[in-house]
Parts: sequence; structure tokens; C-alpha cells
Amino acid sequence: MPPLAFQTSLRGQCKTAICIILAVSFHAPPVSAETWRGLVVEPEYRCAPYRSRDYSYPQSVEPRIVAELGKIYSPYNGQCFSSTRQTDIEHIVARSEAHDSGLCRADIATRKKFSSDLLNLTLASPALNRQKKRAHDASGWIPALNRCWFAHRVLQVRLKYGLSIDRREAEALEKILSACTTTEIETSDCSASFNLPASRPASSPDGAEALRLWDDNRNGRITCREARRHGIAPVPRSHAAYPFMHDGDGDGVVCE
Repeated sequence: MPPLAFQTSLRGQCKTAICIILAVSFHAPPVSAETWRGLVVEPEYRCAPYRSRDYSYPQSVEPRIVAELGKIYSPYNGQCFSSTRQTDIEHIVARSEAHDSGLCRADIATRKKFSSDLLNLTLASPALNRQKKRAHDASGWIPALNRCWFAHRVLQVRLKYGLSIDRREAEALEKILSACTTTEIETSDCSASFNLPASRPASSPDGAEALRLWDDNRNGRITCREARRHGIAPVPRSHAAYPFMHDGDGDGVVCE
């Protein structure tokens, strides 16, 4: 008797829960997950709410990133900096992306470990980090430089934390990796000059300057809409705009 007929026959003869469970179990086909380079390929899924405080990390990781890079430098575009005051700590696989790729099922200790893992950290200018890359995966954003290094790091991080990957990102990364001859990072010579944006001030603005820059309606407060309009969101506690914003969950980051 074929499985479907067996299932139908059982249900017609038995109304107990055990009998129905046996019928369904007998008929269930084997699961065969699609994989890419060791990763399960499946759509992103937010199985639990994302809270940035669950993915917090200490500022002390920044000098360790600089030590690994050998300079204050962003491998994404070859930009050199004279100080870490001009950079953001950047997660190669974004925290919200990792959350939707499996870390939503992990405990907070694992989430914080992920957020502080040097394998997944680099430096970028605030403009690049907050306005261009943001929380995009590789299907939505690829760096101008070091694409092979970047694609390989994404793969390493996802493998290390057992994350899944959606089909579009897997295809984007495969297109890069299949053409790579090396995945080593290539760095710029930062000793001659610094490629700093001319419009970026050497130091953070004070309170009055922060309101002048980002308080569009001049009411003494800065909203998330204004912060996003000016490309400064998400806004951490260390940012000049933070004192003029409302941190509803008290996690030290606004507009995440």
C-alpha cells in the first residue's frame, strides 16, 4: 500500500491522537536542505525580536582591529585615517543580518561573542558604514576593494556561527569567490597622506553645533527621522547628537 493510501486508511479507521501522529510520521518525506559551501541556503527568518543591546560590544575591540589591520584603515575602499575618532567599528556580517540568519535562536552570550569577534570586525568611515553598507548583506552591498577578502570573511563568519544564507547572497558571493586567486587583504600605503573627507571636522561637534547640524525644526531635539535624513543613524551614546535624542530602551543606541 503506498504511503498516501496508508495515511488515508489510518485516518479513516482511527481517531486517536497517537494513530494520527503515526500516519503523519509515516507519510513525512525526508528533509534535504540545499547547501552552498557548507552553509544551509534558506530565506532569512526573524524567529525572535532583534534587540541591539543583545549584540553590544566593548569599545576596547577597536585597538585590536587596528592592530590586526596594521594601521587605521578601511579595507572596503582603501581609506586611511589619522585617528580612530574618524572611524566606525564595522561588522562584516551585520548584527541584524546574523540575527535573521540563525542567531535569533542563540543565547545572549553567543550573540555578544559574535559582536566582538575580530573575524567579523573591521573599520569604515561613518559615511560608508551608516549610509552605504548599513545592514545590507552581500546581495545588496559589496566593497569597492578587497572583494575576495570580504566574501571569504562572510563565508568564514557564517560557518563559524552556524548561520544560514539566502539564495541571492550565496549567488553574489559565489560570483566573487569563483574568480578569486587569493582572499588575502590588500592594504593601502597610509604613510604618505590621509584620504580624509574634506567636510568631516577633525573633532566631534559640541552640543550647539550638533543641534545646528541635525535639528532641522530647531526645537532642541533630534529625531530619528532627522538623524536618518543626515545619515548619522544609528546614533551611539558617544555621538554628539545622542544627548538630544530619546533612547527608549536605554541600550545606548538610538534609531538602530
